[in-house]
Amino acid sequence: MDSLSSMNNALTYIESHLTEVIDFKVLSKIALCSEYHFKRMFSFLSGISLSEYIRRRRLTLAALELKDSNLRIIDIAMKYEYGSADSFSRAFYSVHGILPSEARNESAQIKAFPRMTFQLSIQGGCEMNYRIVEKEPFRLVGYKKRVPMVFSGVNPEITKMYELLTSEVIVQLKSLSNIEPTGMISASTNFPKEEWTKRENWITILVLLPQAVMSEILMNWKLSRIPGPYLNQLDHFLKHYKKFGAEYILNGFRHQVMNP
Repeated sequence: MDSLSSMNNALTYIESHLTEVIDFKVLSKIALCSEYHFKRMFSFLSGISLSEYIRRRRLTLAALELKDSNLRIIDIAMKYEYGSADSFSRAFYSVHGILPSEARNESAQIKAFPRMTFQLSIQGGCEMNYRIVEKEPFRLVGYKKRVPMVFSGVNPEITKMYELLTSEVIVQLKSLSNIEPTGMISASTNFPKEEWTKRENWITILVLLPQAVMSEILMNWKLSRIPGPYLNQLDHFLKHYKKFGAEYILNGFRHQVMNP
């Protein structure tokens, strides 16, 4: 059984237990991986956390029941694992933008979050040249900022970072670069454990560490080159990065580490 099938079996388990307490340990056994790894891979592939996916699915079904049944709101809240009508109302409003009592109006519009499945699809698009290299310990020297994940268009927080790069700063940084790849590069590190919401973005150069402080282990790095202005190509890179992760990490060829 391949990894995608295991992940989809886990999603089937979730779907059949939305009205119960979902045991993540059982879920991870169905997915044939650890609980930590399953949560990481789910978020990596879907773009939302596992807990948020379960919340949205429950509130989608709850909205349908409010529309199509005469059950009391508190009964529907309890059915979908909410301890009180107040907590259910707050969660319901955060997703649908209306209160549960308003959802029964014929003119009320509710949102639906369909069941998710993971598939291997082949689509057209641009190729991306990359190579896997084992790098000796080095230091990143430059600007670092924790930025929100933006998968389409320009990330305004990264734009602000690039505004800090004056001609003098660029010359100074490039003069320190002494290891391949030389020159200015962009690096992404320290993605969150469960949900792809923020990451650390670097505008940096690489500096080889002195032999005396080379205590870090060697790591594999993925180096990619994408033509065109960086800010215009970032969403293209992130889509390919997730595709790369699905192919290499999900199939067991590589393991992602948290530290740069």
